[in-house]
Amino acid sequence: MMSANFTPAYLSLHESGELARRADAALAHLKRCDLCANGCHVNRLLSTKGAVCRTGERAVVYSCGPHHGEERPLVGRSGSGTIFFSWCNLRCVFCQNWEISRKGEGREVDAEELSDMMLDLQEKGCHNINFVTPSHVVAQILAALSLAVGQGLRLPLVFNSGGYDSPEALALLDGVVDIYMPDMKFADSLIAREYLGVGDYAEVNRAAVREMHRQVGDLDQDEAGVARRGLLIRHLVLPENLAGTDRILAFIAREISPDTYLNLMDQYRPCYRADEFPPLNRRPTRAEYRAARDLAEEYGLHRLDRP
Repeated sequence: MMSANFTPAYLSLHESGELARRADAALAHLKRCDLCANGCHVNRLLSTKGAVCRTGERAVVYSCGPHHGEERPLVGRSGSGTIFFSWCNLRCVFCQNWEISRKGEGREVDAEELSDMMLDLQEKGCHNINFVTPSHVVAQILAALSLAVGQGLRLPLVFNSGGYDSPEALALLDGVVDIYMPDMKFADSLIAREYLGVGDYAEVNRAAVREMHRQVGDLDQDEAGVARRGLLIRHLVLPENLAGTDRILAFIAREISPDTYLNLMDQYRPCYRADEFPPLNRRPTRAEYRAARDLAEEYGLHRLDRP
């Protein structure tokens, strides 16, 4: 649990009625959806046809529970309270959870049940509520959160996304989310197009990360090292520097903050359709990963999660 002196960002919004207004505004966006950077403009209250995320009025949840495999500041002693949403607003050809993101395994939940999940994770002693793959269900999260806070939710919220997040969604989440944890997948949109299924990933991603950092700043941790507020960034090292790791690290150090908490991930393995897209058909070598980590240190990025 959080230390007694922690106050989550959303409490003041709830007390003023602004959180409920944000939830209503987010649901209105679903009528011509632009709540992720795809801007499908589908009426998700009526149909999922034409929506990249294939998600309608209700969110689809794959799993919910304490998780001890996340970054150290999220896990602490009692685990991160993850709610893993099905479907996704990206179409990564190398997705390690493709059964969830592309096949949509899971079940639909309404706002009341999603609220109950948050409260149950708090009751189990988790340090935070960690929304995994949330970019396409911002409206559903806000609707459920408005209910949960009224029933006593007090944990920090983690927005754990693929980093393809719209200004409209981030404006609604300003003052709501305590901890942002986006991916920075690719530095070059022309390269990313083939692997993610979107043509402007890098530009959208950099703008989103800038806005996330503006909202919450560098990561703040309590006396036990558990995250209370701030930005964490994930970057997956790919073979042959396909992701443009050098450019991403330079961006973080120079345009975000050298004090950014960064998980430079070494666990890439070929999944889903990766065998069709060399060099994604192999894992990075130890030398490739070591070079990325050395470069992060050269840029002064000193808050690196363990490999």
